[in-house]
Amino acid sequence: MSDPAINGLADLNRLRSAPPLSAIERKNLKTELIAEMSHFAWFTVGVMASSSIEAMTCLRDLELAMGWPSMQLADETRIDSGVFLKANQSNGCIRIRAEEGLGQGFLLSGHQVESQHSGPTWGPLPLDLFRD
Repeated sequence: MSDPAINGLADLNRLRSAPPLSAIERKNLKTELIAEMSHFAWFTVGVMASSSIEAMTCLRDLELAMGWPSMQLADETRIDSGVFLKANQSNGCIRIRAEEGLGQGFLLSGHQVESQHSGPTWGPLPLDLFRD
């Protein structure tokens, strides 16, 4: 069980890294996140990970779980140190840059087609939240 307990998405806003979660916390967060995502047309994803492979695995797990088409990586350079991945469903592009000192986890922001405004940003969520 994480400490303090994570009871909903709002509890993650104060964190720099995704916390360890119990099976029940994972299930509840995933259910809440999917419900919140239903209000938006497209998404941007930010992944903070220890390597480009770990970041891409997280993104591909999310794409598969949500039934999204695969976005395309702009540069295939492998990075084996801290990274930040930014994926944009609107243009289908993924960019990864080396960046040390970040936390671990992914962030997700919802967007509407007819509006220039984005919705809330959820996270940081565990990199493997959608792996199961």
